[in-house]
Amino acid sequence: MNPVQVLFRRLVSLLSVGRVTAGDDSGVVQTVQVQSPSEVRSDTPVLQQFGFSSVLPDGTDVVVMSLAGNRSSAVVVASGHQSYRINGLSSGEVVVYNQWGQFVRLGEDGIVVEASGQPVTVNSATTLKVTATDGVTLETPSLKVTGDITDNCETNSTTLKALREAYNIHTHPVSGVESGGSTVTSQATTGTV
Repeated sequence: MNPVQVLFRRLVSLLSVGRVTAGDDSGVVQTVQVQSPSEVRSDTPVLQQFGFSSVLPDGTDVVVMSLAGNRSSAVVVASGHQSYRINGLSSGEVVVYNQWGQFVRLGEDGIVVEASGQPVTVNSATTLKVTATDGVTLETPSLKVTGDITDNCETNSTTLKALREAYNIHTHPVSGVESGGSTVTSQATTGTV
């Protein structure tokens, strides 16, 4: 084979497309098996952006780049799954999504987190601060808090627990009671608030 033919063959071999048929994410680099019209490649590394990691489900379309046109040094450089990709986005919108319908959409009109009926958990935060200029709405049949609640926290140090305890033991003068053996203060409440 002459040098021009070798160069042409390497150029043609630089990029190919295929579909993932299996994957392994147990190592430091994820690898997949890719089937293309001309071959099946096993243990093909998947390059991913720093800070983002995903396991490509079977059926994912991939672009495979062969370094210097050498088919034995191929890597997956792009991927997309036609069935799961969220479409209909506007220019500039970004969506992080998975195959179960959960996503975070960053749009011009706001941020949407879709949990698809699954729990959302924030772990190991020292504090969680939400700044909302117009208010916060919680649409839930039940709100459970394991610790104390302090309202107007910038000017008030009393918790709702302390207010409850003070209310439950409070008494007050009763008007219209004549002096003598009668009680002039009310009894503490018997129930709790």
